[in-house]
Amino acid sequence: MTATLSVANLCKTFHTRSGPVHAVRDVSLDVQTGECLAIVGESGSGKTTLANMLLGILNPTEGKIVLDGNELPERRSRKHRQAIQFVQQNPLSALNPQRSIGASIRLGLDVYGIGKPSERWTLVETALQEVGLEPSMRHRAPSALSGGQRQRVGIARALACQSRIIVLDEPTSALDVLVQARVLRLLNDLRRDMGLTYIFITHDLAVVRNVADRVAVFKAGQMIELGPVERIFDHPEHEYTRKLIGAVPVVDTDELALRDKLAEGK
Repeated sequence: MTATLSVANLCKTFHTRSGPVHAVRDVSLDVQTGECLAIVGESGSGKTTLANMLLGILNPTEGKIVLDGNELPERRSRKHRQAIQFVQQNPLSALNPQRSIGASIRLGLDVYGIGKPSERWTLVETALQEVGLEPSMRHRAPSALSGGQRQRVGIARALACQSRIIVLDEPTSALDVLVQARVLRLLNDLRRDMGLTYIFITHDLAVVRNVADRVAVFKAGQMIELGPVERIFDHPEHEYTRKLIGAVPVVDTDELALRDKLAEGK
């Protein structure tokens, strides 16, 4: 694999009345083409701030972000914005209630000039089909869909923009367990079939184990551990990582043994 996205010595400081808040501190990492890199940590760990810098919503205080070997400027071009798309946590608030599902998906096609205008509704319907929804759903309002269907629409919107990198911010946290499993299976299938690269922001390590290739663990704005998902779960090096994994709900005897081992400090 080759790195499609890299960050080097990335920092973000917010200046408040009570003093500076160092949300991200000197983070360096590579995201490999076609992989799913999970960014995990508790609330306030800096993972969402990092995601917002990758998306260009926030500019770094220090450091650089490199896409395909070229440093991204503070003011992103349309091509740069198209390359890295976002799937938000709450699928209902992410969709304009005044627009149909199809109009929300088509907006990205119009903004980025994808396809001929006469072809764009067909591209919208293709994107819906790719996430397992009927093309006719493009006429519906967001409120007419279930939570799982709305999240699929969010994924379809990113796919329609022909992005290669998708940042997913807690994309299944608002869904029940069965719907969550279906969405995760869909994400895995799309990544395999379309060669997508995911940056998966979450606090849920039970989800991470099912989707990620590598895991970056964040605490207080710092990346304290990075490695393959198997190594992070089976042999975590940092005490904070051990505590996170120890809090994962146990669903089988292997995970019970792992939890006991971590609790004993082995």
